[in-house]
Amino acid sequence: MSAAGTGTSAAEPRADWVPGSLSEAAEMLADVAIAALPGWVERCVAQACERAGVAAASLGESARTAGVQCAAETGPPLRDLLATDVDEQQTTPLSVLRGAVRFPTQVLSDGGVPAPDRDDFDASRFPDDPFGLTPASFADIDPALGPIGIAWGAAKAFEVLQRRRTAEPARRSDTAEPARRSDTGGQR
Repeated sequence: MSAAGTGTSAAEPRADWVPGSLSEAAEMLADVAIAALPGWVERCVAQACERAGVAAASLGESARTAGVQCAAETGPPLRDLLATDVDEQQTTPLSVLRGAVRFPTQVLSDGGVPAPDRDDFDASRFPDDPFGLTPASFADIDPALGPIGIAWGAAKAFEVLQRRRTAEPARRSDTAEPARRSDTGGQR
């Protein structure tokens, strides 16, 4: 499914795609996420308007403009993070993408759309998201991002494990002494 939910994105991998490296997975995650952001912003605005009983058409142009701006402003930090060495990453790609919630939020606020009541957890966890738009997963931005995010996470975990294994001192199982017990043949 594409960013707009109608067809296939040029950056979207085949269903059987498996990354050959962490950098390939990172590049795919960035490409598909950035391509999906404009459609995600538009969907967020339309869905929030629908929930509030407001005509979304009046905010359509603002949502499209915000979507393009969202991709332009969120893309570079996302790419920078994904290009950073795994041991140096201080946040996650999903956290970077969650920061994009400000774009549909601004459109809705400027359009006078009333914010819904939110539960205490959401309100305290995401105070800058009065409309409850923060994505819980990559798939909330675009369904195609779910498997790509999993592939990237697995590639990153593999890289981290490989580094840890090579950093550990070599252990040889044949040098370990077997457990010994004091056996005097039952005599004391």
